[in-house]
Amino acid sequence: MTTSQNELKRPHSPSYDLTGKRVVVVGGKTGIGLGMAQAAHAAGASVTVASRRSPSVANHPELAPFEQLVLDIGDEDAVRATFGAIGRLDHLLVAAGPTDGSWGAFMDEDMRGVRSYADSKFLGSWACARYAAPKLSSEGSITFLTGGIAARPKIGMTAVTSTFAAVEALARSLALELGPIRVNAIRPGFIDTDLWNFLSPTDAADVRERVRDNFPARRIGYPADVGHAAVFLMTNPYVTGTVLEVSGGETLVDWQF
Repeated sequence: MTTSQNELKRPHSPSYDLTGKRVVVVGGKTGIGLGMAQAAHAAGASVTVASRRSPSVANHPELAPFEQLVLDIGDEDAVRATFGAIGRLDHLLVAAGPTDGSWGAFMDEDMRGVRSYADSKFLGSWACARYAAPKLSSEGSITFLTGGIAARPKIGMTAVTSTFAAVEALARSLALELGPIRVNAIRPGFIDTDLWNFLSPTDAADVRERVRDNFPARRIGYPADVGHAAVFLMTNPYVTGTVLEVSGGETLVDWQF
């Protein structure tokens, strides 16, 4: 039996190795973004993290392995300048989103909340992809971060639900437009991060217990779970235009936090 030409060209089996790759994580200094950055670094990548915060390594030693940049993704000029300075990269992860202000309930007094949320999360993700794309390796990727609410809306969260759904649609559109660069989104469920610090300790403990009781995975999620998914999307060359859910089965059950 002879080996066909196509078989000779068949690539090696994918691995989770990112050695020699440059990864940029926007929103990578805390929470899920930090989990992504840590996972990429553990896989061998050189990692740059960018966000509006500028924490010192002395106070945040978990950031020591990374190059840090300050970036507000709501400022298009700043996004353009930042990626111009970064230069060539292999993978972009966009985890950043609004950290303050209204999340835009449907019947708010006016639409400032929804405009602010959509401008930061959706148009900010768009801008990062737009200015990173010309710098990306042809074997590279872009990964956006959304949330389970995109698939299972909750009352009072219309702006978040709609914006996340728009980001997922952006990922599918860019998978076509930017190919062979791969574009995907990760849709996490409940992930235990500082995002939940607005709850009292008692309420936070109650939410965690309800997650353990109700989610099919029977445990809460951690940033490392999403980081593992991000490394998979960066290293599998045949996955594009996909929304990868990392939710412990959250969207299969009815629950309210």
